[in-house]
Amino acid sequence: MVSSLEIENRSLHDQVVSKVRDLIIEGILEPGSRIDEADLIQKLGVSRTPFREALRTLAAEGLVIVRPSRGSTVRKLTTEDVFSMLEVLGHLEQLAGELACQRASDQDIAELVDLHNRMMTRYAARDRMPYYKMNQEFHSRLTALSQNQPLQEMQANLQARLKRIRYIGNEKPEYWAGAVADHEAMVAALKERDGPRLGQAMATHIKNTWERVKDSL
Repeated sequence: MVSSLEIENRSLHDQVVSKVRDLIIEGILEPGSRIDEADLIQKLGVSRTPFREALRTLAAEGLVIVRPSRGSTVRKLTTEDVFSMLEVLGHLEQLAGELACQRASDQDIAELVDLHNRMMTRYAARDRMPYYKMNQEFHSRLTALSQNQPLQEMQANLQARLKRIRYIGNEKPEYWAGAVADHEAMVAALKERDGPRLGQAMATHIKNTWERVKDSL
């Protein structure tokens, strides 16, 4: 559960976006539910303007539906939505893995391996939200190593819309362990710059994500 809604000393907009996004990811704001603006504004301790700006940002990410004069709701994805987006994401990340092995510097790879190791530390502590956020960063940074801007943009768009889905993929201990095993396979291939193997590991990981989440939709 989100530990605190109290705003910290960062960009106000970024803080509000982050707090509300976490509420959506963790299911505290449930898919399809109406967002109680007055309640959240009070809990966050902000005014209406930055809160509504944050909702617009989350709407651009595909997490919220903003209806002027009618309020905002948490977007609810259908089973078909999730399957279709994961299907495309799998192909994008497969290509990203192949290109990353060709184009990344040794330092790039070392930094991504370090992120993976820190993520595994969070897994060992069963610290789910920090693990999840590092996981999202891992996929984004690996895609960035493809050095292909359109690919990065498409991957980022789908990853943003699937944030809640990717989070629930680790709800059961055996599912989380399976995701960790997938990541170990990815990193092993990346270290060896084996593009086809990394690409296949990425695609398999996304297929496994579907198997882990489909019964929860």
